[in-house]
Amino acid sequence: MIKPLEIQIRFSDIDLMGHVNNSIYLNYFESGRMHYLVSLLGMDWDWRKNGIILKTNEIEYFKPVFLGEKPFLKVYLEYIGTKSFTLIYELTVNGEIKTTGKSVLVSFDFSENKTKELDGKFRLALQRLEIK
Repeated sequence: MIKPLEIQIRFSDIDLMGHVNNSIYLNYFESGRMHYLVSLLGMDWDWRKNGIILKTNEIEYFKPVFLGEKPFLKVYLEYIGTKSFTLIYELTVNGEIKTTGKSVLVSFDFSENKTKELDGKFRLALQRLEIK
């Protein structure tokens, strides 16, 4: 099991209402996604040949997150297809879910500039994620 990512809230993440701005959560999800993928695939993974592109993002906000709080982000697997997969995000503070999200990602070969089937090693790595 991969340790959830502890999010460091920056002052620039906060809006005039005193809480994390809604647009910042996509940055948190991206950081969490890479934290989990690097944990599964290592630092030497060839992202140009076996990369991913983002197709869809969804966010649901339940309660605000404030400067000084310590949020943690968990990433789960929802679905694996031939070329795409879906990840689920849960951002919690003190065990309470504050925000959830979902991303659909597509396997992409940047050197050839086209989508491709998921690499076998990548697929096996994804299958090691908790399922939601």
